[in-house]
Amino acid sequence: MAKQNAIKVAILWHMHQPNYREPNSDRLAMPWVRLHATKDYLDMPLTAAEYDNVRVTFNLVPSLIDQLELYLAGGTDDHLELSKLRAEDLPADVKLDILESFFVGHVPNMIDPHPRFRELHRKYSGSATQKSILPALFTSAEIRDLQVWSNLAWVDPLFYEEEPVKSLMEKHRNFTEDEKLALLEWQKNVIRRIVPTYRRLLEEGRIDVSFTPYYHPILPLLCDTDCAREALPGIKLPRQRFRHPEDAEIQVQRAVDRYQSLFGRKLAGMWPSEGSVSDEVLQLLTTRGISWAATDEEILHHSLAKSGLSPMENPIHSVYEYASGLKLLFRDHRLSDRVGFVYSGWNSSEAVDDFLGHLMHLRGLFKDRLGEVVVPVILDGENAWEYFPKDGRDFLQEFYRTLGEHPEVELVTMSEAVATLPARRLPNIFAGSWINHNFRIWIGHDEDNAAWDLLKRTRDTLVTYQQEHPQMDPATRDFAWEQIYIAEGSDWCWWYGDEHRGAYNDQFDGIFRKHLMAVYQILDLKPPAELFQPIHGGGELSATTYPDDVLTAQIDGRLTHFYEWAGSGLFDCLKAAGVMHRVDRHVAALFFAYDHNRLYIRLDFHERKRVQSVEKLRFECGFFTPDPVIINLTGSPSRFAGEVPGQYEFAMDDILELAVERQHLWARGYGSVGITVTVYDGDRMIETWPENEPIQLEVPERNKEIFWPS
Repeated sequence: MAKQNAIKVAILWHMHQPNYREPNSDRLAMPWVRLHATKDYLDMPLTAAEYDNVRVTFNLVPSLIDQLELYLAGGTDDHLELSKLRAEDLPADVKLDILESFFVGHVPNMIDPHPRFRELHRKYSGSATQKSILPALFTSAEIRDLQVWSNLAWVDPLFYEEEPVKSLMEKHRNFTEDEKLALLEWQKNVIRRIVPTYRRLLEEGRIDVSFTPYYHPILPLLCDTDCAREALPGIKLPRQRFRHPEDAEIQVQRAVDRYQSLFGRKLAGMWPSEGSVSDEVLQLLTTRGISWAATDEEILHHSLAKSGLSPMENPIHSVYEYASGLKLLFRDHRLSDRVGFVYSGWNSSEAVDDFLGHLMHLRGLFKDRLGEVVVPVILDGENAWEYFPKDGRDFLQEFYRTLGEHPEVELVTMSEAVATLPARRLPNIFAGSWINHNFRIWIGHDEDNAAWDLLKRTRDTLVTYQQEHPQMDPATRDFAWEQIYIAEGSDWCWWYGDEHRGAYNDQFDGIFRKHLMAVYQILDLKPPAELFQPIHGGGELSATTYPDDVLTAQIDGRLTHFYEWAGSGLFDCLKAAGVMHRVDRHVAALFFAYDHNRLYIRLDFHERKRVQSVEKLRFECGFFTPDPVIINLTGSPSRFAGEVPGQYEFAMDDILELAVERQHLWARGYGSVGITVTVYDGDRMIETWPENEPIQLEVPERNKEIFWPS
């Protein structure tokens, strides 16, 4: 029942993993779909359904559902195969594989809370450098316990009373082979329950379910890679322009058809992959019968400017109508990111109170027109929870209970919001994603561009082959096109470039190229040599990249959330110094950015403990303008923070963050600046970055800092 005088909140949880299935195989290259199945995909809708006044939207990716079904049909992955092996029969090399790959998950919340898992992890960590003898240090019983805990730690607390989970949790150690295999069978039973649960709760009206295009592509870039220039006019694009709106249409239509087959009803809404939109994409969604779509508030801000509309008269907490039948919602960036990136380190009650406080502030602002207002909160529905204690269960229960019972808050689905609220007209949309309103993550870097060129070349080869072989076998044709559509997914370019460096970049690179190679192989053609060469890490890359957006950092000495510094410039000290200098340096990277009022510097370290061991640590930050400014940062190991009002503020914990008022550097607040950072032990200089000439940065006039062409 609708609440009177309440502010409406529309929450969307996005569930997504890349397509890990290897070409022509029942094997998945990584285990994350299976592990998240027991940690997120089932407990999330079940938890929401525990509360009568809670209505939320779950956005699913069709290819994720395909992979869940593949496991039910006998699909496997390396982690699963290694988990099944009898511990007593393992040779040393297989033991080593298990030891090096089974301590997966966020250590403080997924390993340390379980005494036996923590014990094994500490034993491994203390001996990890001794690879030659490491397998011999672990008994068969310890390996089997590790096999169990590597799967058991990915179980959400909602299922702790289910068997065999309950018995295994109580036993802690010395598991048997039968107990281990029972857990793996239980995993499969959880997977079997996932889609029927979404279907049942959808039919009961407890949740709404939306979809993303089939293989999670960045639709605007499929339609035309040149659209990246709307946000970044100076961006370097691939050699070959990729313009295939017909592929975007297929990715959308296949999602529409899959939804109909699974849920027996028409697909109403869509969270386009990464909130990526353009005029061409929204026109496509309209023709496919989609009634609502969502993206980020920064897209609205730039779309209003593009349409000549006032942002003061068109707030983000509204429903917009782009074309007849297509409504748009724009995520509240601040609230969404607080849930996804900030609250994990807070007490659940404090986090919920903070969220509610922001809602009440908005309600006060809009009290005279609450019938027109909705607050869209959109974020990842799976990856955030491993950073919360107990997989976020305490937070979610408090969150749903408080919001559901509050008389001045009404939780609605996205479909309910667009159906019940008046819509404002929005004639144009700005081409961009939810990350910095651009496509920098997926295009523009040499690695990204190389991937797009290989995709274009492979697709062109397939089209030419079809034209030359009009009687081509349909099964061969369909398989080849499937590899193209998979390779169009956003996940591969997410890991190319400098933005996201992690333990699995090489694997994602290999999966992408493997799908393209499969096209040549099925056509009995020789793959080009480039497909056998890694894209990731190839070639000589510049040590310096420049900001492509304004950002405001929170000066607390920590990466407050994953995207806090997204859009910043970067000086890569490792790349600049070369391999020979890496082991004796303290600073790994220097980030630099600005907003309307401040210039920001961030230092990342090789090993924080080594920096802390410097007896008289001091950082000298030089800003070379017509009137140079030198700032010295000092402090004790326990209190390395400080502020000079009107000039600068700094803090160091895991990282060092410094904010300098622009007026302190230039009387007019903008101009050219050279930046250096030098590390001292007392008066003894340890290192300076850059080693030769300062980083040269041009900070534009206030309110003209839209982007940095590169």
